[in-house]
Amino acid sequence: MDKPTHLVEYETMLLGRHRHLDRSAYILLSRIRVAGMMTIGQLSEALGLDVSTLNRHTSALVRAGLAERIPDPEGGIARKFRLTEAGERHLDEERARNIEGLEKVLAEWTPGEVAEFAGYLRRFNTDVERLGGRRPWPRAHGS
Repeated sequence: MDKPTHLVEYETMLLGRHRHLDRSAYILLSRIRVAGMMTIGQLSEALGLDVSTLNRHTSALVRAGLAERIPDPEGGIARKFRLTEAGERHLDEERARNIEGLEKVLAEWTPGEVAEFAGYLRRFNTDVERLGGRRPWPRAHGS
């Protein structure tokens, strides 16, 4: 029998297969939306990814018209990324699909079970952030 951690690994891998929008695009667009405009350096620090990886991913977002690179409105030297209207729309559509799918999957769960599951996921993610030495992902109050 597999160890419980093996089962968790497998199930979290399976979760990733349900995305319509590329996973990296979804994460980057989500982070920029939550945090506001960000430089490559800020994204690198926030996501724990090297700059060359982020350059590839952000270039793809720009080519797809989902983000744009603009001069820092505060006068800084580094350019910042912000979502375009198309990026906002794509992110909203992806989130809506994800929520719709979750509502179908969780339809027979009680509100308490859903809240408990969400609590465990939050705990899991915050522990990953803490142990990985990463900055916590911005979270809306109560979500």
